[in-house]
Amino acid sequence: MTSLAVAFALLLILEGIGPLLFPNRWRKYLQSLAQLPGNQLQQIGGVMVIAGAILLWFLQS
Repeated sequence: MTSLAVAFALLLILEGIGPLLFPNRWRKYLQSLAQLPGNQLQQIGGVMVIAGAILLWFLQS
């Protein structure tokens, strides 16, 4: 359970860097994401999940 908490903490840190350092760019980025069609967002999400799973697999080896 500790590893899961560490992973979640790192996620929050990494996700917070954008809005902390570049709030205006971050807002424009989110607005452009909101304009994408649903299937394109699903593809982006799928790529992110696969990339994360591969990275996790490499880190566990």
